[in-house]
Amino acid sequence: MSDENSNVVVPDELLLAQRIANLTDTAVRIPFTRLKVGLDFLIGLIPGIGDTIMLGVSISIIVLGKRMGLPKSHLTRMIRNSFIDYLLGLIPIVGDIIDIFYKANKANVRIMETYWLQENRHLLSSQTQQQLEEWENSKGK
Repeated sequence: MSDENSNVVVPDELLLAQRIANLTDTAVRIPFTRLKVGLDFLIGLIPGIGDTIMLGVSISIIVLGKRMGLPKSHLTRMIRNSFIDYLLGLIPIVGDIIDIFYKANKANVRIMETYWLQENRHLLSSQTQQQLEEWENSKGK
C-alpha cells in the first residue's frame, strides 16, 4: 500500500478475519438446502458456554479490525453485531435457529472489507488501469 507503482496488498488482518468468518459462519452447507452454517452454530449448541466461546472468536475479528486501523464508529458497529449474536444465541433453541441466519462475523468482515476498499480505492483504480494498459499493449505485439 505504499506508492502508486506498487501493488496493493490486502492486509494480513483482513485475510485472517475472512478465514475466521468463513469457518465460524459458513463452513458447511446443510444438505438439501442453500443454508450454510459454521462453528458458531455448532459450538453454539452447547448451552451458555458455546455462545461465550464464539463471542471470544468474534472479539478476535474485532481486534483484527482495530489492528487494521478501523475508525471507532466501525468498531462500535462490529461490537454491536457480535453482542447481538451472543445475546440471541443465549435463547434456548430459538437462538440456535437464529444462528443459522444471523452471521455477525461475516457482517463484521464486510465492514472491514468496505473500509479497506474505500481507503485504497485510488490505489486499486491506478493498479487496475496500469494492468489494463499492460494487457492492451501485450495484445498488440
